[in-house]
Amino acid sequence: MEALFNGPQKDIWLEVGFGGGEHLAKQARAHPDIGMIGCEPFVNGVAGLLARIQEARTQEARTQEESLSNIRIFDDDARLLFDVLPDASIGRMFVLFADPWPKKRHHGRRFINTESLDELARILKNGAVLRFASDHMGYVRWTLEHILRHPCFSWLAEGPGDWRRRRDDWFETRYEKKALEQGRACVYLQFQRAPR
Repeated sequence: MEALFNGPQKDIWLEVGFGGGEHLAKQARAHPDIGMIGCEPFVNGVAGLLARIQEARTQEARTQEESLSNIRIFDDDARLLFDVLPDASIGRMFVLFADPWPKKRHHGRRFINTESLDELARILKNGAVLRFASDHMGYVRWTLEHILRHPCFSWLAEGPGDWRRRRDDWFETRYEKKALEQGRACVYLQFQRAPR
């Protein structure tokens, strides 16, 4: 993983389906010592993030923190990375406002499923946090059911505030903003990878 980031990083975080890259860019700026891998199969999303990176690199100060040089982009389905990511290599993962595939016949396309959770359990470090957010309550229930059944994950919630409000270090995405503007409730879930 060091070769991917031209040297050692404090940690490696992965965002699946970064959309326009708002959240990923803000995380990268807030954590310049963390290597960020963003996965997005859609060209418009990749172009949006590249524009943010270009803008950051053309600003006057041009410090390392502002350049977003700690971002790497995988422009395809994140599941294709599973075979090449080493065991226990990811310290935090984000699945924010992913396509909920609402029709029952398409539920197998949802990113959170039994097979992907087995792979996430392999690539996430002990104690790593998986953050999930959605405004689609069917997908929220699906995610809770699947992750709570998996022996390698525990839900980090002590009360309703833990899933009703986004934490300060969890930056807003355009999909979240759109949902809130339309009056839809959003749910913010955090899970932890149990020790091996």
